Amino acid sequence: MIPLLELDQVQVRFGAVQALSGVTLLIHPGERVALIGGNGSGKSTLLRVFHRLIAPSAGAVKTDASVRQAMLFQRPYMLRTTSLNNVALGLWLGGVPWREARAHARLALQRVGLSAMAERGAKTLSGGQQQRLALARAWVLKPGLLLLDEPTASLDPHAKREVEALMDELAQDMTLVFSSHNLGQVKRLANRVIYLEQGRVLADLPTEQFFGGALLQERYPAANLFVKGELS
Repeated sequence: MIPLLELDQVQVRFGAVQALSGVTLLIHPGERVALIGGNGSGKSTLLRVFHRLIAPSAGAVKTDASVRQAMLFQRPYMLRTTSLNNVALGLWLGGVPWREARAHARLALQRVGLSAMAERGAKTLSGGQQQRLALARAWVLKPGLLLLDEPTASLDPHAKREVEALMDELAQDMTLVFSSHNLGQVKRLANRVIYLEQGRVLADLPTEQFFGGALLQERYPAANLFVKGELS
C-alpha cells in the first residue's frame, strides 16, 4: 500500500530549540492516527510538517500528490462573513463558480448539523459550532487526509461529543491524524497511537496494544508513565 505520508529522519529546529528529532513515520490510507504527549512534545510541529506548513531542518518528507489534505487548528480562524460563505469561499478560490460553491457549502453545513446557522455570522457561533463549521469547511474540499490539532481541547463536554461524532463519521471517508490530550478520545477514535516526548517518537502501536498495559510497560516505560498520568 502506497503511504500518504512518509517522513525519513525528520528534524525541525527553531533557533536553539529542537522541536523534532529523527522522526521516521509512514501514514497509510484509512488509518486513524492519534498523536499524544505532553506540552512541547512536538505534536503540533509534526502536524504542521505533515501539512507542509513547516519545512524540516533535515530529513525528507514525501507526500502522495494525488491526495488532497486539509488541516484544522485548535482555534479555527473564522472570516467576518456568514457561515455559508466561510465554507463556500475555499471552493470558489479553487475555481468553483460562486453559485455552485454555495450549493456545495449548504450540503456541507447540513452534514455537520449547521443548516440553521447558514446566514449567521461565523464569529457569533459558539466554540463547538465553530469547530463543526471548520470541519464542514475542510470536508467540502473532499480531502483524503484530514489533520486536526487538539480539535476539542477548549470545548464543553456536549460540544466535544458532537465534534467527536463528526470526526468518527468523516473518518469513514478519509485518513485521520489528530493530536489530543484526551486519552478517552484517543481510545474511541484512533486505531494507532504515536507517543512523542521532546520531539522524538518513543512509541508507535495499534491502539489496543498501546492501552493494553503489558507491552507498553515492558517496552515503552515513558509512554506507560504518561498513560498512567505520571508524566504531563
